[in-house]
Amino acid sequence: MPRENPTREATLGQLLDETVAKWPNRDAVVYVDREFRLSWRQFSDLVDEVALGLMALGVKKGEKVGIWANNVPYWVVLMFATAKIGAVLLTVNTHYRRAEIEYLLSQSDCENLVLIDGFRDIDYVGTIYDLVPELKTQERGRLKSEKFPHLKRVIFLGIEKHRGMYSMSEVQALSVMTGPEEYEARQKSLSPHDVVNMQYTSGTTGFPKGVQLTHFNIGNNGYWIGENQKFTELDRLCLTVPLFHCFGCVLGVLAAVSHGTAMVILENFEPVLAMTSVEEEKCTAIYGVPTMFISMLEHKLFKRFDFSSLRTGIMAGSPCPIEFMKRAMNEMSMREITICYGLTEGSPVMTQTRIGDSLRQMTETVGRAMPEIEVCIKDPETGQESPRDTVGEICCRGYNVMKGYYNNPEATAK
Repeated sequence: MPRENPTREATLGQLLDETVAKWPNRDAVVYVDREFRLSWRQFSDLVDEVALGLMALGVKKGEKVGIWANNVPYWVVLMFATAKIGAVLLTVNTHYRRAEIEYLLSQSDCENLVLIDGFRDIDYVGTIYDLVPELKTQERGRLKSEKFPHLKRVIFLGIEKHRGMYSMSEVQALSVMTGPEEYEARQKSLSPHDVVNMQYTSGTTGFPKGVQLTHFNIGNNGYWIGENQKFTELDRLCLTVPLFHCFGCVLGVLAAVSHGTAMVILENFEPVLAMTSVEEEKCTAIYGVPTMFISMLEHKLFKRFDFSSLRTGIMAGSPCPIEFMKRAMNEMSMREITICYGLTEGSPVMTQTRIGDSLRQMTETVGRAMPEIEVCIKDPETGQESPRDTVGEICCRGYNVMKGYYNNPEATAK
């Protein structure tokens, strides 16, 4: 049953704690390709350990923690570890190159950066050493970067040692330096209306802007996204999309966490791995952009896989070809597939199709407004609501609207 109040005043840490209390031994996070499996209790323990370690390093409430990584297991851990200590998770596009990461680190006043070695042909470690040469000569914990005066710490997600960088194992080892009272006090100091997530989006104009999203924004949006798919603790979501985008961390992670749904995560999308994950873990839902579904449906091995466990999921991110929506429903057993529509500034989902909608509604529309969100189409010239069946500008208001663009009052006001 949906909850009585459409919106809830809760932090992401509180949402996780509630799920752990209800279903401590059920699967939380699974990676099929490396036999990685954590229950909600194990996941929560790891989150707390990393959160305590970050506090021991000196990460303060309100500091940004940039994460430049694909969907590695620590990504979701860091999402909640930062939330529990009042830090702001700054999600970094894995495709960013030198100029883009330089702009982001500077414009965001980022204090902490967590990174992997690289992605495809982009060398993250080499790029950061190029931008922050002081890392190689200065003592850890005392970083003073000429180009990025706010940057204090760099943490490497891996077993290798890199000069000037902390390793994640060191962060975890430092957890014993933070007392439980200090941790509890930090959590009690948080408000659901604090910024917890920051994502850079260029939209259609100029330089990318840092969208500031609160616990209240994305926690409630994630809940209703899951509710509209009828998620429960018995569901298992195959999460193939990047976590650095709202599709991954809100539609995926927060929809799952708020319902106790297991997350079967792919580090990078690969059609055979996605299909293997669905079959082996008996996933009931899968997410993807249309090209991902097409690459599975058109794959020469498609017919060898069993999709009978699937029920629902989300196809979004770009217009969904009707024929492939129908094929997903019929050939992948996704009779209850949904479409979401929105933008990062809207947390991101404004509208979603519903289970029980007609075939035309499910395949030819982006659904209707989410609970507690108002959506209308206005004439951009007059500001008046447009008549039915006429083109206009989509306007939305509700709990989901961002707190503003970081350090950009002009763009926020506009």
